[in-house]
Amino acid sequence: VQYNSALGPYKGGLRFHPSVNLSILKFLGFEQILKNSLTTLPMGGGKGGSDFDPKGKSDNEVMRFCQSFMTELQRHVGADTDVPAGDIGVGAREIGYLYGQYKRLRNEFTGVLTGKNVKWGGSFIRPEATGYGAVYFLEEMCKDN
Repeated sequence: VQYNSALGPYKGGLRFHPSVNLSILKFLGFEQILKNSLTTLPMGGGKGGSDFDPKGKSDNEVMRFCQSFMTELQRHVGADTDVPAGDIGVGAREIGYLYGQYKRLRNEFTGVLTGKNVKWGGSFIRPEATGYGAVYFLEEMCKDN
């Protein structure tokens, strides 16, 4: 689901969980517009996913699903179009499989996914980034009060 790219590419997460359906993705995509607008960065809102549950699946099963998923998704994502990140059920392993398939299909790999492993150009502090963001927010709130 992609909402409003007037300011820049769509940005949101990919979710693999049995509860995923179109209504949930529409809601989360709309919510992502609001979250992204607070950053003041030029991004629209989007959300994607599947009711596939990676829990209890082998690495091979997850890899094959991610490759199939990206084979369809690759037409709709890119550095200037839509830059997904991981969400529930989509961690570094899944992002790595998605990234590898995108790279194979498009022979392009810059700026297509966030949350990649460091060896593929990801951030060193990705696992801690959300926590740091919460601390920075709290510090700013305390300064004003």
